[in-house]
Amino acid sequence: MQNDAVDSLALGGSLNYDLSIWGLFFEADPIVKIVLLILVLASFWTWAIIFEKVFRMRRLRTRAVDFEEAFWSGGSLEDLYERMDRVPPDPMASLFVSAMREWRRSASRGADGNDHAKASLKQRIDRVMQVTLGREMDRLERHMVFLASVGSAAPFIGLFGTVWGIMNAFTSIAASESTSLAVVAPGIAEALFATALGLVAAIPAVIGFNKLANDLGRYAGRLEAFAGEFGAILSRQLDEK
Repeated sequence: MQNDAVDSLALGGSLNYDLSIWGLFFEADPIVKIVLLILVLASFWTWAIIFEKVFRMRRLRTRAVDFEEAFWSGGSLEDLYERMDRVPPDPMASLFVSAMREWRRSASRGADGNDHAKASLKQRIDRVMQVTLGREMDRLERHMVFLASVGSAAPFIGLFGTVWGIMNAFTSIAASESTSLAVVAPGIAEALFATALGLVAAIPAVIGFNKLANDLGRYAGRLEAFAGEFGAILSRQLDEK
């Protein structure tokens, strides 16, 4: 009877414990606090990367449509090159400018007078476009590794916080020699909070990575198709000389 009264008193005292998000954070063990801060920062940076890349890909697709309309409008490639900035605003324009720059440089040296020179020029133009394509895709894929890392590591970081919180719960049980809810609840709550935060950071990172990887793959295919078509146009012009 006396033990029941003690347990009831302990249970009633547990209701005063702050189990809100802020309460769980401020009452958590220092190690768990570090885990929670890491997960919050990772989640914040994940969303920043996702939003930046989604809006950037939308702008690049719009610019690609505009450039393709100008490219296939039937006008002179030389006139289009003259209208382009020397620092192109998007990867497709960069491919065009790099190839035209190599074309003009070779033409100014009279390097298109024989078959060997023509073949060499074709190879250089193809190589220049491939290098430009790789450089532009490297820029677009920047921070994608971070999304993949968060998606794979955040659940395990949260699990570490969970294990540590449960260890604290058992330590409190051993120190107080009581299994009442007032003793167990804080450690279990902060442990589950770490698990939840790990999933909150990991799930958007995985979804965002898959979506952006698909968008980048399709955009890279679009650039490769343009490079192939542009290379064929320049090759035909060389053969006609």
